[in-house]
Amino acid sequence: MSTKLDAAPAESEGSAANSPAPEGSPARAKEATTQAASRGPLAKLSYRNIGAVYVWIVLIIVFTVWKPDLFFTVRTAKTVVNEYAITGLAALSVVMPLAAGIFDLSIGSTVGFAGVFSGWALNNLGLPPILAILLTLCAGLAIGMINALVVVRMKIDSFIGTLATGSIIAALTIWVSGDQILTGKLSDSFTNFASSSIGGVQLPVIYMIVAMVVLAYVLEQTTFGRHTYASGYGPEVARLVGLRVDRIRTISLLWSGVIASFAGIALASQLGSADPTSGPEYLIPAFSAAFVGATQFRKGRFNPWGAVVAVLMIGTGSVGLLLAGTQEWMPQVFQGAVLIAAVGITTFQRKAARQPSSE
Repeated sequence: MSTKLDAAPAESEGSAANSPAPEGSPARAKEATTQAASRGPLAKLSYRNIGAVYVWIVLIIVFTVWKPDLFFTVRTAKTVVNEYAITGLAALSVVMPLAAGIFDLSIGSTVGFAGVFSGWALNNLGLPPILAILLTLCAGLAIGMINALVVVRMKIDSFIGTLATGSIIAALTIWVSGDQILTGKLSDSFTNFASSSIGGVQLPVIYMIVAMVVLAYVLEQTTFGRHTYASGYGPEVARLVGLRVDRIRTISLLWSGVIASFAGIALASQLGSADPTSGPEYLIPAFSAAFVGATQFRKGRFNPWGAVVAVLMIGTGSVGLLLAGTQEWMPQVFQGAVLIAAVGITTFQRKAARQPSSE
């Protein structure tokens, strides 16, 4: 059973999970050869490692040839990063739970609720923007705690449990908003939180980059991150060796709730209004990006670098299709097809990563 747990930490460089073979032994030689091959520049540039980057480049070339005057411009590039920064935050919110081996399907509803709740706090409670933002983040933390109660404490499957909590959150969003789009003070100084820009790049892009770097550090450079991956690969084995899997999963759901709420606040600030129906549309793109990202850089392991690259790739394809004059529903078809392909590839890579440990 322990071989399954060893598969996760063995993927990170410098992992001490497996004791080294004796110097000069065939096993040590094979290990050195494998490590050298995996670290070679050609291996790092292979399609298996950064396939989404190559697909992204192909999409840019295709749409540049298709609509050269509309697509290949600085304005289009800024449009992609600005419009999909919120999607990037939503994708980063699900990376940690997925790395821990659980789903959070409530993030779409959480994004919508956070936008409406921040508008309600501004209009009904009369709070200044900074306090409204902090209160909304606390609400997101509470959502994460509820999800943890359902999934971790009540032992309900995360797919079903968070789908149910998402439905409740969506209903709560309609109740708070009165099933109306909120404006009022949302269109005042609150818009500076996301509508301000640096060189045409809006602040949500900066927020996305900061969240990506923080999450990457936590998952790749800390003991907690290694334990998170180990819990995702084999929770029962992880428990047997003393890892606090329930605690890890609880923290991952708290992260998801807070970051999804932050995305909802940024969305409401960017639009200058809060639409109670706007959140769920981020669910599929977020998971598409997370699963595509898992096929990049870390070979079947959910990671923030790959998720952000995948968001930009999906954004490029979606914006390109609209600029090319296709039907408005085509981007949704594109995102759904990407999700199906990504889940299949990720599943294959994760099974391949486990295979050597069973020899």
